Amino acid sequence: MEHSVGQVAGYAGVTVRTLHHYDGIGLLSPGGRSHAGHRRYNDADLDRLQQILFYRELGFPLDEIEALLDDPDADPQEHLRRQHALLSHRIAELQRMATAVETAMEARKMGINLTPEEKFEVFGDKDPGRYAEEAERRWGGTDTYAESQRRAARYTKEDWQRMRAEVASWGERYNALMEDGEPATGERAMDLAEEHRRHITTWFYECTTEIHRGLGDMYVADPQFKAFYESMRPGLAGHLRDAIVANARRVEQTGA
Repeated sequence: MEHSVGQVAGYAGVTVRTLHHYDGIGLLSPGGRSHAGHRRYNDADLDRLQQILFYRELGFPLDEIEALLDDPDADPQEHLRRQHALLSHRIAELQRMATAVETAMEARKMGINLTPEEKFEVFGDKDPGRYAEEAERRWGGTDTYAESQRRAARYTKEDWQRMRAEVASWGERYNALMEDGEPATGERAMDLAEEHRRHITTWFYECTTEIHRGLGDMYVADPQFKAFYESMRPGLAGHLRDAIVANARRVEQTGA
């Protein structure tokens, strides 16, 4: 099948002028011409154009692309393997850049004057502000969210490090109680669930037992939250959810 220059330009997302230029420098000459002398591209030409555009996207200059494609010893499959490896590397680099930008945005939003490196050092892969954001999304807690933002804006790097240390200590103790076979309805589990609730209240916003129950459900249902707690110990997310429910009942009954 043959295709006109306009059709090929449309397929590839390039301009007709670009295709004329590629023809002029010998990089991509169409395999045929119409009776009127118009360029006609066959399927092999389209394959070559695809290779050209792959390499252009990777930053190769046109003369190098021509040398690569016209190498008599080159294997077309090898071109694809090379391009796949180069594109995969570029994608990974762009993902790292995007993560760094997102991290800097979060730090600025929370009023923390940290570099992306410092933010990773302090938080690892867990954003503590996510609690408040999810609470706002689920319960429409505009005042709650505003309170968490107000508090977070005052925190220093040392504050965030202390907060992370508290989370790590809590995680070690929760892991230990599960290792000992403590049920979610046991005193140790409920005490640590209450400590968890008070931690949120201390650092972010007033975490009522109702909100805490909702968070417990989210720790099981939300893949990111579940992965965070499961990284401490497999099964911890569900165990904590049950402990939160038991503790909420205890708090509501005793009025503590």
